[in-house]
Amino acid sequence: MFLEKERNNKSQTGWIEVICGSMFSGKTEELIRRLKRARIARQKVEVFKPAVDTRYDDTDVVSHDKKKETSIPVQNASQILFYAEDFEVVGIDEAQFFGNELVSVCNQLAEQGKRVVVSGLDMDYQGKPFGPIPELMAIAEYVTKVHAICIRCGSLANYSHRTVADDKLVVLGETDIYEPLCRKCFLEEKKKNS
Repeated sequence: MFLEKERNNKSQTGWIEVICGSMFSGKTEELIRRLKRARIARQKVEVFKPAVDTRYDDTDVVSHDKKKETSIPVQNASQILFYAEDFEVVGIDEAQFFGNELVSVCNQLAEQGKRVVVSGLDMDYQGKPFGPIPELMAIAEYVTKVHAICIRCGSLANYSHRTVADDKLVVLGETDIYEPLCRKCFLEEKKKNS
């Protein structure tokens, strides 16, 4: 699907793929699937995640359905450049937790001829664009928006509604703190809380 065979042409420049959506939409699962296919194609793959994300594991990238991928946790995006030097495919999970320097890092990796696969939330709990994801979507060659199922009505969900009172932008949690909602249910919830 994402031109794996083009990667065999060493003169080919790299590119950026963004997988985005709400919580519980399968972003990490799709990232892991793409990286597995790259390994099947005998490409050298490395995966990174923000060190702050220890929800399922301190080092592994883990999807909600418990699929795992060994990764290198990093404190900031610039560390990725150091570790990724010898790899053809670079995976980055939970990209919204990195600062805007991630955009520059991804561009540098792609300019070095690497395939960069990034997954992350495109909106925060308030329904606003989140971290570097919107800018990454603008510069990426490929963007895939995945959806969860609205926990209230069963429609496609693209909002991550926080169910606890906390004004901090980043609050790590799972179904104990967040639920996926469609636009209609998300707006109804916002009206109740305003």
